[in-house]
Amino acid sequence: MAFNFFINLSYLIGAVAFVWGLRLLSSPDSARRGNLLAGFGMAVAIIATMLLPMARVANNYAWIIGGMLVGGLIGFITAKRVKMTAMPQMVSIFNGLGGACAVVLAIAELNNNYTGMSEMSTGGIGIALFTLFIGGVAFTGSLLAFAKLEGLVWDSTVTLPYHNIINIILLLVTVACGIYTFVNGSLTLSIVFMVLSLLYGYSFVAPIGGADMPVVISLLNSFTGLSAAAAGLIYNNNIMLVGGILVGASGTILTVLMCEAMNRSLLNVLIGGFGGSSTSAKGTDGDQVAKEVTLNDAAIQLFYSQSVMIVPGYGLAVAQAQKVCKEMDDLLEANGVDVKYAIHPVAGRMPGHMNVLLAEADVPYPKLLDLEDANSALKNTDIVVIVGANDVVNPAAEDDPGSPIYGMPVLKVWDAKNIIVLKRSMRPGYAGIQNPLFFHEKNKMLFGDAKDSLGKLVGEIKSL
Repeated sequence: MAFNFFINLSYLIGAVAFVWGLRLLSSPDSARRGNLLAGFGMAVAIIATMLLPMARVANNYAWIIGGMLVGGLIGFITAKRVKMTAMPQMVSIFNGLGGACAVVLAIAELNNNYTGMSEMSTGGIGIALFTLFIGGVAFTGSLLAFAKLEGLVWDSTVTLPYHNIINIILLLVTVACGIYTFVNGSLTLSIVFMVLSLLYGYSFVAPIGGADMPVVISLLNSFTGLSAAAAGLIYNNNIMLVGGILVGASGTILTVLMCEAMNRSLLNVLIGGFGGSSTSAKGTDGDQVAKEVTLNDAAIQLFYSQSVMIVPGYGLAVAQAQKVCKEMDDLLEANGVDVKYAIHPVAGRMPGHMNVLLAEADVPYPKLLDLEDANSALKNTDIVVIVGANDVVNPAAEDDPGSPIYGMPVLKVWDAKNIIVLKRSMRPGYAGIQNPLFFHEKNKMLFGDAKDSLGKLVGEIKSL
């Protein structure tokens, strides 16, 4: 009785650490403490689980500890080496590995059941098949999302004609196979169901446009959580159930919030309704000319402004320019300029990408404005500096019904008095849509690598 109390108390401590850690992750200022606290909770849960009578009878500590050491070493080295621009890819891999674990656990338990090594209840078999399906979708879907983010594959190379119809047919076939396996269970049928689930996960992500990857990553994260929760039901393990529910719920909530930020339904995202070339009713901007600004003029404008709004985008991450941007921020603040940052919910390649990037450069969190607050402040802003952002500042979302992003809430940077866009070239953004803002009367372009351009701006500002 005392031993069971100790195990349950350990699980309770782990669950509280998960919830508290998740709460601390809501702010960049406390995110590091939240990660450490959640890690502590996971360590307590693992140790308690290894002390269970079932674990002692199995006597497989060497495999468990060996796997933890190898996996931990690989994870540590990878996390130390990964660049900020590759964080979305790393999150995708984490999601995929979580789904893969669920697949392995489910197929192992089904194998034990069908070969007579153990006996599962009817409900247990159903839960194992559900775990197999969700984990399989999360695994291959996350791998394809990683490949898209890494630029290893393009939408056109993995999407078939009428792909959404193919997805519906494949889903129906997979579900039918799962039901048949549940009724007439066998290990062979379970393996066929697993293969179909893995195939559907790949096909599920294939037609989704590259610009929707932040939503896809969040959705796949929720799938991984659901698979972990289902695995917790298989093993009657409360901490797995709680952890999986937390991951699944937070991923689902974040997915919904991001869809709202784009003013689109989740179904519209999943059928690949965003990304690719525009069929704008306004035609092309080929006959328009973008105005350029010199470094000296840009520095003078910034130095003698009263308020500056910086809009970070993926280009800031690619150039690793966040610290140089912070240096420019400090110089302007020292001259009495009020500097703020406008953060769009889907800027970058994953949820919170820009927040993490700026937190790394020690930008105070109160200086980061969300979409609504930023749009209110832009009306009284002297100059906006857009660093690598594109689709989230596209006025076509407001006034071009023919644009694929029409209706998506964007940062209304054109409400400010002046705009400077730092960009490598006039190429469209990740969504493949041209941005009329580049030709706006208030806008001027500063071409070049973001880090190099900001560094030169800092030098010009210092000389004033």
